[in-house]
Amino acid sequence: MFLKRISLLNYKNFSEIDFELDSKINCFVGKNGIGKTNILDAIYHLANGKSYFNPLALQNIKHGEDFFVVDGEFEKKGRTEQILCSLKKGQKKILKRNGKVYEKFSDHIGFIPLVIISPADSDLIIEGSETRRKFIDTVISQLDSSYLQQLIQYQKIISQRNALLKFFALNHVFENDTLSIYNEQLNTLGEFIFEKRKKFLIDFIPIFNNYHREITNSAETVQLVYQSNLFEKDTLTLLEENISKDRALHYTSVGVHKDDLSFEIDNYPIKKFGSQGQQKSFLIALKLAQFDFVKKQSGEKPILLFDDIFDKLDEFRVSKIIEMVNKEEFGQLFISDTHSERTENIVKTTLQSYKIFNL
Repeated sequence: MFLKRISLLNYKNFSEIDFELDSKINCFVGKNGIGKTNILDAIYHLANGKSYFNPLALQNIKHGEDFFVVDGEFEKKGRTEQILCSLKKGQKKILKRNGKVYEKFSDHIGFIPLVIISPADSDLIIEGSETRRKFIDTVISQLDSSYLQQLIQYQKIISQRNALLKFFALNHVFENDTLSIYNEQLNTLGEFIFEKRKKFLIDFIPIFNNYHREITNSAETVQLVYQSNLFEKDTLTLLEENISKDRALHYTSVGVHKDDLSFEIDNYPIKKFGSQGQQKSFLIALKLAQFDFVKKQSGEKPILLFDDIFDKLDEFRVSKIIEMVNKEEFGQLFISDTHSERTENIVKTTLQSYKIFNL
């Protein structure tokens, strides 16, 4: 599977631009702020129906305009698949496959497998647990639509339970029977989500460890540790035990929506004890493991986006990544970089076909 062509209209800093793409390696080079990352984000948009970088959809519309369109043509299993994503101010975002509008964006997730590696991934280390849960959920959801639907349902019920807790506090009332209905639903959904995450990490962690050893030449020992209060008690028990706390806080304080994934180096948090280089190697190994996991589970090579990752990597780590590309483990690759000569020297060593777009 690969992206053959992409066109952007009023997307971020681009008024109108088109690219005819190579099936193997495509490089976007130019100065900072020229829009290299925006092109990669447009590709991500086609795969996921949203931006990787901007949570507010309207921020993707070019200043002074009132809509954007991203249109891409993919080759998948010998067929041409046209994916179009558009947004007009004051209207709902539209996602189409071959001219047909998706009723639910979740139906599209996983159709275009894709992994992005970006400096923004540092959020996985420095931000709170929600960012790391989102990483787990994104990988599983690309491969398991039932997981995504159960997760959406769980989040909906958490919102309803939180609204009920706020209602109780504002009106100085309490109805345990009503709350129990939500607790029962959360118990069923929470157990399903917990088991899926547990199973995923059992399969995923060895892949991550292998990539990390390869990138660092086994110089460091790292750990991924799944943290969940469901290891101790089921959701129903946790909710019942924490009702006083939840009533005081006006929100649900326990459950799988509070799970975390601890990133560690030599059994210490990498956030506090890892150097910049160690953190970057950790994150690249994490994303390459995501790539490998999705490839094995789906039987397709995901599109891989490298956003400005060569800037802070030493020569050894860069050569290790390129070695992996040479092994034909990867499909289509997109690279953004500020140095045209460096980029060309790197991609030449792969002996793969490539295109370089100077912006």
